[in-house]
Amino acid sequence: MSTSLEHPAIPGGQHPGREFQEWWPTFWFGSLLVVSFAVVLGRLAKLWMTDADLSHGAFVPLLAGYIVWQRRARLLAVQPVHSLFGLFLMALGAVLLCIGPPSLDTFAALTRSAFMLSLVGTILYLRGFATLRMLFYPLALLLLMFPVPGFILSALTFPLQIVASKLAEHILELLGYSVLREGNILMLPGLTLNIAEACNGLRSLLALTFLGQAYTYMFDTRVWMRFVMAVLIIPIGVFANSIRIVASAVAGSINPEWAHGTFHESTGWIVFVVAFICILCAHWAINQICRVAANRKDSR
Repeated sequence: MSTSLEHPAIPGGQHPGREFQEWWPTFWFGSLLVVSFAVVLGRLAKLWMTDADLSHGAFVPLLAGYIVWQRRARLLAVQPVHSLFGLFLMALGAVLLCIGPPSLDTFAALTRSAFMLSLVGTILYLRGFATLRMLFYPLALLLLMFPVPGFILSALTFPLQIVASKLAEHILELLGYSVLREGNILMLPGLTLNIAEACNGLRSLLALTFLGQAYTYMFDTRVWMRFVMAVLIIPIGVFANSIRIVASAVAGSINPEWAHGTFHESTGWIVFVVAFICILCAHWAINQICRVAANRKDSR
């Protein structure tokens, strides 16, 4: 995909001013959308700055905007078709926005959903389904800037804790450590590790997914690769968090104080280093498999 910053060719020999005229309604509707959801977006931005697990959120709109900018010539080539279904989605978003105070978690999830519904509705009303299909990927990326709803977090926390603790147990045994696991608790001689929610991989899963998608989009033009990496990021995230648990256990066996508190919290960077290495390895492995399959097909 071209990354040229030159002005895109306008289809049909249109005057350059036509580009401005076509996007002027989009600018106004977009401005009204931002103003209407200013409180929701402001609270979300504050969450990005205060929650380490959501610090990637500020970069999500930048990547989505960059993708849209790259596709601007193709978007201009699409004939706008107004869709009344877009008005329905905008009205539904307005209703959800007015439900409850946005400071409560339950209502915060609804208001964030309302923003996405209104955004999709605005695109449908102004440009139609053809434009919405072209913008599906950047719109899907925007979901990564929102925190995981509480009921989903509660449902997936314990299973991920068990998977991470089992994997860490096996790795520690391979390293020669004597380990006894009970649920999500690892017991080593002179040390007990409770695999807390922060170590289960779920809280960092959104950030890891964004990391994987950003890498794949920048270095691979195949659309299917984005879906493959989105699926692989789940086991990659769990494995990376297991490595963090192992690192905490090894450090704790040297000095029990290192398995808890500030030192343990500072090891969070291990998750992203290991995850990024796994992303690179997975991408390389998939490319090798595709290359071997292509060679076999050509040799027939």
